[in-house]
Amino acid sequence: MEILVAIAILVIAFMAKGFKIVQQSETMVIERLGRYNRTLSSGINIIWPFIDQPRSIAWRTTRNTINGPLVTFKTIERIDLRETVYDFPSQNVITKDNVNVEINALLYFQIMDPVKSVYEIENLPNAIEKLTQTTLRNIIGELELDETLTSRDTINAKLRVILDEATNKWGVKINRVELQDINPPKEIKSAMEKQMRAERDRRAQVLEAEGNKQAMILEAQGKKESEINQAEGDKQSQILRAEAEAEAKIKVAQAEAESIRLITEAIDKNAACDPAKYLIAMKYIETLSQMTSGDDTKTVYIPYEATGVLSSIGGIKDMLDKAK
Repeated sequence: MEILVAIAILVIAFMAKGFKIVQQSETMVIERLGRYNRTLSSGINIIWPFIDQPRSIAWRTTRNTINGPLVTFKTIERIDLRETVYDFPSQNVITKDNVNVEINALLYFQIMDPVKSVYEIENLPNAIEKLTQTTLRNIIGELELDETLTSRDTINAKLRVILDEATNKWGVKINRVELQDINPPKEIKSAMEKQMRAERDRRAQVLEAEGNKQAMILEAQGKKESEINQAEGDKQSQILRAEAEAEAKIKVAQAEAESIRLITEAIDKNAACDPAKYLIAMKYIETLSQMTSGDDTKTVYIPYEATGVLSSIGGIKDMLDKAK
């Protein structure tokens, strides 16, 4: 009875050993008596215990600690087919102008052929890391510091192409490479900060000078417009004054014309009285009145043609008598 129980336990253990459940996006490489047999797909798979064995591979893992990321290697049987990210430790790289910079890179890759990743390379993660480091040194060594700091996209693209071609025989596809940090030495940082500060000061001075220039231009334009407006106002004022004077003269002339017309109508019946003589006599009288109006006037000027004045006054007298 005990033998049967032992046999049953062995059979159950044998059957349990032959069942392999593979998770989605994972796979296992099976060797039969040390030789590649097949690659298991996701789901339930049955193998021959003790004859078929999963191939163990070394794998790189990263764990964040207080002192920074801790990289360890362990042996695994299941291969993850999902995209994997590797955060490589910072490394020192020398640029073309002999500046030692510290660069930290991220690598995104995916295993496309599990068989090649197992049999074509001894330690895939370690090989990818070393290849990335050497390729990065070669690329940075062809660039100067300024180009390195301003050409991240170019460096990333070159790294991805070179690594993708190199890892193709390992059954790996490099999807993306990113440079996280590019840290030059402290003295270079200090010099760059001083240069940036000087450049900002220079730009500020240029902007201030440009602002002053624009302000002066606007001020000159404002003065010019003010002078133009003032001249235009003076012009309009003179035009309006001239028009007013002309209109006043026209009014005076119209009034004098109306006065002459009335005088002419009044003395029209008296042919002996000339309207022109009347007007001349009135002007003479007004002029004599103005000449003798001052307090200090000692001399009285009589026109040379006094007889003309008297005859005009006589004509006025005749006209008044006629009117009576």
